[in-house]
Amino acid sequence: LKAKQLICDVGLEKRMDHLPSELSGGERQRVAVARALMNEPAIVLADEPSGNLDEKNAEMLNELFSKLNKEFNQTFLVVTHDERLANCASKRYIMTHGKISEKVG
Repeated sequence: LKAKQLICDVGLEKRMDHLPSELSGGERQRVAVARALMNEPAIVLADEPSGNLDEKNAEMLNELFSKLNKEFNQTFLVVTHDERLANCASKRYIMTHGKISEKVG
């Protein structure tokens, strides 16, 4: 039941009965996100979670991360080049030439 809800949350309810080989790269990426959320981890580590997603699905993923953070107090540590996803974060750190600095504002 929870797995089905997560699949719906990532927008794949119509693809639930498909084999992995029948899914696109972006759909596989969304399944990976659902799988990572299955056991309700306190911290989710995500490396380029929107990397293979189109704009619509990247936005949906941003909204899902924000919702889970607010409703279930889950922490998301996200490494991304996606400015839209980065802008959703409560704290941002920028790495430039191997040095990390906090971005304020």
